[in-house]
Amino acid sequence: MARSTLSRTLHDVGLSAWFGGTLANAVALNAAAGEAGSDSATGRVANAGWDRWTPVNAAAIGAHLVGSVGQLRANKQRLAAQQGVAGMSFLKTLLTAAALGATAYSRVLGQQVSAAENPPSKRGTKPSRRTKAARPDVAAAQQQLDTLQWVIPALTGALVALSSYAGEQQRPSEVATGVAAS
Repeated sequence: MARSTLSRTLHDVGLSAWFGGTLANAVALNAAAGEAGSDSATGRVANAGWDRWTPVNAAAIGAHLVGSVGQLRANKQRLAAQQGVAGMSFLKTLLTAAALGATAYSRVLGQQVSAAENPPSKRGTKPSRRTKAARPDVAAAQQQLDTLQWVIPALTGALVALSSYAGEQQRPSEVATGVAAS
Protein backbone atom coordinates (compact mmCIF):
# COMPACT_ATOMS: atom_id res chain seq x y z
CA MET A 1 0.00 0.00 0.00
CA ALA A 2 1.41 3.40 -0.95
CA ARG A 3 2.25 5.76 1.91
CA SER A 4 -0.40 8.29 0.91
CA THR A 5 -3.05 5.55 0.76
CA LEU A 6 -1.96 4.21 4.14
CA SER A 7 -2.02 7.72 5.60
CA ARG A 8 -5.51 8.36 4.22
CA THR A 9 -6.72 5.02 5.57
CA LEU A 10 -5.31 5.64 9.06
CA HIS A 11 -6.73 9.18 9.05
CA ASP A 12 -10.20 8.08 7.95
CA VAL A 13 -10.56 4.88 9.99
CA GLY A 14 -9.19 6.54 13.12
CA LEU A 15 -11.48 9.55 12.76
CA SER A 16 -14.48 7.34 11.98
CA ALA A 17 -13.94 5.27 15.11
CA TRP A 18 -13.36 8.36 17.27
CA PHE A 19 -16.54 9.99 15.99
CA GLY A 20 -18.73 6.89 15.82
CA GLY A 21 -17.67 5.38 19.12
CA THR A 22 -18.19 8.52 21.16
CA LEU A 23 -21.53 9.17 19.48
CA ALA A 24 -22.70 5.59 20.04
CA ASN A 25 -21.70 5.70 23.69
CA ALA A 26 -23.49 9.02 24.20
CA VAL A 27 -26.64 7.85 22.43
CA ALA A 28 -26.80 4.23 23.54
CA LEU A 29 -24.48 3.33 26.43
CA ASN A 30 -25.49 6.12 28.78
CA ALA A 31 -29.20 5.65 28.08
CA ALA A 32 -28.95 1.85 28.42
CA ALA A 33 -27.03 2.19 31.67
CA GLY A 34 -30.03 4.10 33.02
CA GLU A 35 -32.03 0.88 32.74
CA ALA A 36 -29.63 -1.12 34.91
CA GLY A 37 -32.13 -1.27 37.76
CA SER A 38 -30.74 1.15 40.33
CA ASP A 39 -28.76 4.39 40.46
CA SER A 40 -25.73 2.48 41.75
CA ALA A 41 -25.93 -0.10 38.96
CA THR A 42 -26.33 2.69 36.39
CA GLY A 43 -23.07 4.31 37.49
CA ARG A 44 -21.26 0.97 37.49
CA VAL A 45 -22.48 0.02 33.98
CA ALA A 46 -21.72 3.43 32.48
CA ASN A 47 -18.24 3.51 34.00
CA ALA A 48 -17.48 -0.04 32.80
CA GLY A 49 -18.59 0.79 29.27
CA TRP A 50 -16.65 4.03 28.98
CA ASP A 51 -13.57 2.45 30.60
CA ARG A 52 -13.66 -0.33 27.99
CA TRP A 53 -13.99 2.20 25.19
CA THR A 54 -11.00 4.29 26.32
CA PRO A 55 -8.15 2.12 24.92
CA VAL A 56 -9.98 1.66 21.61
CA ASN A 57 -10.59 5.40 21.43
CA ALA A 58 -6.92 6.09 22.18
CA ALA A 59 -5.86 3.76 19.35
CA ALA A 60 -8.35 5.43 17.00
CA ILE A 61 -7.08 8.89 17.88
CA GLY A 62 -3.49 7.72 17.45
CA ALA A 63 -4.26 6.25 14.01
CA HIS A 64 -6.01 9.47 13.00
CA LEU A 65 -3.07 11.62 14.10
CA VAL A 66 -0.47 9.42 12.36
CA GLY A 67 -2.59 9.47 9.22
CA SER A 68 -3.02 13.23 9.44
CA VAL A 69 0.72 13.82 9.65
CA GLY A 70 1.27 11.45 6.73
CA GLN A 71 -1.31 13.32 4.67
CA LEU A 72 0.32 16.65 5.43
CA ARG A 73 3.67 15.28 4.29
CA ALA A 74 2.21 13.80 1.11
CA ASN A 75 0.39 17.03 0.26
CA LYS A 76 2.99 19.62 1.23
CA GLN A 77 3.34 20.85 -2.37
CA ARG A 78 -0.42 21.26 -2.74
CA LEU A 79 -0.51 22.96 0.65
CA ALA A 80 1.89 25.62 -0.63
CA ALA A 81 0.62 25.94 -4.20
CA GLN A 82 -3.15 25.34 -4.23
CA GLN A 83 -5.43 28.14 -3.12
CA GLY A 84 -7.63 27.17 -0.17
CA VAL A 85 -5.66 24.12 0.96
CA ALA A 86 -3.62 25.92 3.63
CA GLY A 87 -6.75 27.50 5.14
CA MET A 88 -8.60 24.19 5.14
CA SER A 89 -5.58 22.45 6.74
CA PHE A 90 -5.36 25.14 9.41
CA LEU A 91 -9.07 24.76 10.22
CA LYS A 92 -8.69 20.96 10.40
CA THR A 93 -5.76 21.43 12.78
CA LEU A 94 -7.80 23.75 15.02
CA LEU A 95 -10.76 21.35 15.08
CA THR A 96 -8.45 18.43 15.81
CA ALA A 97 -6.83 20.33 18.68
CA ALA A 98 -10.27 21.22 20.09
CA ALA A 99 -11.46 17.60 19.79
CA LEU A 100 -8.27 16.34 21.44
CA GLY A 101 -8.65 18.85 24.27
CA ALA A 102 -12.30 17.95 24.83
CA THR A 103 -11.47 14.23 24.72
CA ALA A 104 -8.57 14.60 27.17
CA TYR A 105 -10.65 16.68 29.57
CA SER A 106 -13.48 14.17 29.30
CA ARG A 107 -11.06 11.39 30.19
CA VAL A 108 -9.83 13.29 33.26
CA LEU A 109 -13.44 13.77 34.38
CA GLY A 110 -14.25 10.13 33.60
CA GLN A 111 -11.34 8.97 35.75
CA GLN A 112 -12.60 11.17 38.58
CA VAL A 113 -16.05 9.57 38.32
CA SER A 114 -14.60 6.04 38.05
CA ALA A 115 -12.32 6.63 41.03
CA ALA A 116 -15.37 7.48 43.13
CA GLU A 117 -16.22 3.78 43.00
CA ASN A 118 -19.30 3.86 40.80
CA PRO A 119 -21.23 6.81 42.16
CA PRO A 120 -24.98 6.64 41.69
CA SER A 121 -26.23 7.99 38.41
CA LYS A 122 -29.62 8.41 36.77
CA ARG A 123 -28.40 7.89 33.21
CA GLY A 124 -24.68 7.47 32.70
CA THR A 125 -23.76 11.13 32.95
CA LYS A 126 -26.71 12.41 35.00
CA PRO A 127 -25.87 12.45 38.71
CA SER A 128 -28.46 11.18 41.15
CA ARG A 129 -29.62 13.18 44.15
CA ARG A 130 -27.50 10.96 46.38
CA THR A 131 -24.37 11.80 44.38
CA LYS A 132 -25.20 15.51 44.41
CA ALA A 133 -25.62 15.41 48.19
CA ALA A 134 -22.71 13.13 49.13
CA ARG A 135 -20.18 13.93 46.38
CA PRO A 136 -20.83 17.32 44.77
CA ASP A 137 -17.41 17.19 43.07
CA VAL A 138 -18.30 13.91 41.36
CA ALA A 139 -21.76 15.21 40.47
CA ALA A 140 -20.14 18.27 38.87
CA ALA A 141 -17.83 15.98 36.86
CA GLN A 142 -20.84 13.92 35.73
CA GLN A 143 -22.65 17.08 34.63
CA GLN A 144 -19.60 18.25 32.65
CA LEU A 145 -19.39 14.81 31.04
CA ASP A 146 -23.05 15.14 30.10
CA THR A 147 -22.10 18.14 27.93
CA LEU A 148 -18.81 16.76 26.63
CA GLN A 149 -20.44 13.55 25.43
CA TRP A 150 -22.07 15.71 22.72
CA VAL A 151 -19.23 18.19 22.17
CA ILE A 152 -16.75 15.49 21.10
CA PRO A 153 -18.97 13.95 18.39
CA ALA A 154 -19.85 17.47 17.19
CA LEU A 155 -16.16 18.36 16.81
CA THR A 156 -15.17 15.04 15.25
CA GLY A 157 -18.26 15.13 13.01
CA ALA A 158 -17.14 18.56 11.79
CA LEU A 159 -13.74 16.98 11.08
CA VAL A 160 -15.42 14.24 9.03
CA ALA A 161 -17.23 16.89 6.97
CA LEU A 162 -14.10 18.99 6.53
CA SER A 163 -12.12 15.90 5.52
CA SER A 164 -14.69 15.22 2.84
CA TYR A 165 -14.21 18.75 1.55
CA ALA A 166 -10.43 18.25 1.63
CA GLY A 167 -10.85 15.13 -0.50
CA GLU A 168 -12.77 17.17 -3.05
CA GLN A 169 -9.89 19.63 -3.19
CA GLN A 170 -7.68 16.79 -4.42
CA ARG A 171 -9.66 16.23 -7.62
CA PRO A 172 -7.42 17.06 -10.59
CA SER A 173 -9.79 19.78 -11.80
CA GLU A 174 -9.80 21.41 -8.34
CA VAL A 175 -6.01 21.21 -8.08
CA ALA A 176 -5.63 22.86 -11.50
CA THR A 177 -8.11 25.62 -10.62
CA GLY A 178 -6.56 26.19 -7.17
CA VAL A 179 -3.00 26.32 -8.44
CA ALA A 180 -3.95 28.67 -11.27
CA ALA A 181 -5.70 30.98 -8.79
CA SER A 182 -2.64 31.22 -6.53
